[in-house]
Amino acid sequence: MAYGCASHVTLGLALVAGLLPSARAVAEDEMGERPAISAVFFGSLEAGPAKTFASVGVKRALRGGLDESGFRALLAAGLSKEETNRSRPHGVTYKTGSQVMLGYEWRIRDTFVALYGGSDIESEQSGCGCSMTTRTRMGWRLQTDLWSRPTPDIVLHAGAYASTLDGRLWARLAPGWALPQIRELFVGPEVELYRESDYSKLRLGLHLTGLRLLGLTWRLSGGVQNTSDRPAEAYATLGLHWRR
Repeated sequence: MAYGCASHVTLGLALVAGLLPSARAVAEDEMGERPAISAVFFGSLEAGPAKTFASVGVKRALRGGLDESGFRALLAAGLSKEETNRSRPHGVTYKTGSQVMLGYEWRIRDTFVALYGGSDIESEQSGCGCSMTTRTRMGWRLQTDLWSRPTPDIVLHAGAYASTLDGRLWARLAPGWALPQIRELFVGPEVELYRESDYSKLRLGLHLTGLRLLGLTWRLSGGVQNTSDRPAEAYATLGLHWRR
């Protein structure tokens, strides 16, 4: 991987680490001298026949807590490995990306709606045989997120973003219904759309959300995706988050 790609991952992880509570802050929290820092740390891993993607990030309330309306900072970093060409020789392309965004989140009873805006940076290294190319680009992203629990047995997750990098558009909708006798574990369909200048993707699948294990909350999903450059194929996603 090129140094430029690694540096952007390091930058993203450093930004995430900068939002972690310090040892002094934790000690102050335990002594009751200050309220706990309100943040949620998240990560995901996606796998398919031609692409693997991993990401980490953090959302932090700039004042107050995440359970009330207020300003938020959202930082994320990701790394993907995919085929450069559909036909042989396929080659390998590595991409790293990072987003630094500020926004506001509204709470209306049991519904949270957030709107963010900020930078979108991507580095790419493509290779096939002895030929290698590297480029780094910077753009701007506008993102919105929705989480709602209209009844104890129903949840609704939705998200979307638009980026100036290749005119990218992404959206996901995932309603869920509580499993019998397990009120915090939800199952339901998911639909995901993605489009950029010369590529599009549609995913249809199922998700299981709310599994609690090792102090983390997990999401599992999978199904079938259809892209503009490949036949239909399976995909799987593992997501997690931890509130602090």
